[in-house]
Amino acid sequence: MMTFFADMLSYPFLMRAFIVGALVALCCALLGVSLVLKGFSMIGDGLSHVSFGALTVAMALNLAPLPFALPVVIFAAFCLLKIKNNSVIKGDAGIALISSSALAIGLMAASLTTGMNADVYSYMFGSILSMKESDVSISIVLSIIVLLLFLLCYHKIFSITFDENFARATGLPVSGFNMLIAFLSAVTIVLGMRMMGTMLISSLILFPCLIARQVFQNFFGVTVCAGVLSLISFSIGMVISYQFDAPVSASIVLVNLGMLVIAMMVKKCRH
Repeated sequence: MMTFFADMLSYPFLMRAFIVGALVALCCALLGVSLVLKGFSMIGDGLSHVSFGALTVAMALNLAPLPFALPVVIFAAFCLLKIKNNSVIKGDAGIALISSSALAIGLMAASLTTGMNADVYSYMFGSILSMKESDVSISIVLSIIVLLLFLLCYHKIFSITFDENFARATGLPVSGFNMLIAFLSAVTIVLGMRMMGTMLISSLILFPCLIARQVFQNFFGVTVCAGVLSLISFSIGMVISYQFDAPVSASIVLVNLGMLVIAMMVKKCRH
């Protein structure tokens, strides 16, 4: 077993993918707990489509994809948050409107310039070869920020997640925390999309929380369990991908799906 992992991680691109993927999966799981419990789970899907549109437009204009896409996705995250809370177009309708429009812009930009080449497909479905050393540095900084946020502000996040009105009454900056979570989610999705792709990156936000909720009923248990399960499912997915030459993103999602089915069956048997 140790020989297998040593051989697998002997490739520099696999080592980078493992580090970035594990950290992104952890961040997605922790942020996803708050997003899912607040009913914002579709924001992750919306941001992934916006990210694809921004990255494709950047390629069409011969610009650096990441520096161009990151501020666009962050701005979209704030807009989606406002739409979710205050807009006339409420709920998932507004998110679907922005995400589908961004996806259409990306596909149109690709078809009119470079066409549906390998780079476009890698953004849609992910590519393990796209991980760079700069991604490792950014993912480490991002994971540190997310972990510190949950360690230092756990009770505040708990309060904002379950009762925003009570949190406002106690003087907590609810809007500021929501914007911070939206900002971190945007950065996480842009990083993770390079490996998971537009179509599947939102699964890293959704699945760990859903699985953890089958096991634990309290916020602390769900948060810790989601983080641990995200690392386990990512590691198993990477091994399956390496062993059977399967797509990394699909392998990770199917592992998460299997874990969710098992957790639901166990919960049903216990009751």
